[in-house]
Amino acid sequence: MTDPTPTPGIHHVTCVAGDPQRNLDFWAETLGLRVVKRSVNQDDPETYHFFFADAEGTPGTSITFFPWLNLSAGTVGTGQVSRTAFRVPSGSLDFWEERFDDHGVEYDDRIERFGEAALPFRDPDGLPVELVEVDIPDDDPTVPWTAFIPESAAIRGFHSVTLWLTDPGPTEELLRTMGFEEQGSEEPPGDAPGDKRTRFSAVGPVGTHVDVVPTVESGQQGHGTVHHVAFRTPTDEDQASMRRAVQSAGLRPTGQIDRHWFRSVYFREFGGVLFELATSGPGYTSDEPLAELGERLVLPGEFGDRRREIEAALPNVTIPRPETADAD
Repeated sequence: MTDPTPTPGIHHVTCVAGDPQRNLDFWAETLGLRVVKRSVNQDDPETYHFFFADAEGTPGTSITFFPWLNLSAGTVGTGQVSRTAFRVPSGSLDFWEERFDDHGVEYDDRIERFGEAALPFRDPDGLPVELVEVDIPDDDPTVPWTAFIPESAAIRGFHSVTLWLTDPGPTEELLRTMGFEEQGSEEPPGDAPGDKRTRFSAVGPVGTHVDVVPTVESGQQGHGTVHHVAFRTPTDEDQASMRRAVQSAGLRPTGQIDRHWFRSVYFREFGGVLFELATSGPGYTSDEPLAELGERLVLPGEFGDRRREIEAALPNVTIPRPETADAD
């Protein structure tokens, strides 16, 4: 069997939230990401599925949420993505600290990991997040959304995810199979004493890093936790090749599932984290013009025939807009 095409990095991260309006207000207004898709959970269509990304929904920039009101708060522990980090332009963390102060967002002291400054904080549901300063190259594929945040500080897609694992070894070997290369290890501030952080990096320009940290701390899924992390397999052929490699490694990936804006394969890696392989296309503009992304509730496939029923079951929400937002 030939080696699979290396993944360029993270495609999206999907998380569990509580109140849908609070989720929209924080991620669209406070953090300034664009609502690129407002839909429903295709496995639970009476629950919203919100997609936040850069201005064009570029692969490697979208964090998505299932706002399940009937769940309790979760606990981050082993077998989970423990923290999701986004890239911001170098020198912008002062802006973000001031903005968090103005919007009542609790954040921790800056820390340095692998030579980069990071600002840890949590969203209103307790989801651990970081902003990491990086130099944004002129040919960067992400497109800043500047409705609420100036371009000089706007979030520019994913930086990394951190995996908490009881036994990192098998997962680290899987990451190598997927095309990530080990960059080194360190024990930075912010982790439990003695916990070694090992960084693996992919070949792409955005969503490049996966950090692995050993821990035996138990966790539970709920509000404020990551449901799964998806990695880019840009074409169907790339995905099929990676699926074969994952299967040969001893895991049990699903068949391809059509998620309307991308095609997906799912599997639990050795440490219990739910991984997804996602194609680049057809993309978020396949059913809405670029200028109108997120403006309406999109019900893909057979759900379109149930619009009246589904809309009646969903709570009313309002997309934040600069003209109606409180003045900073």
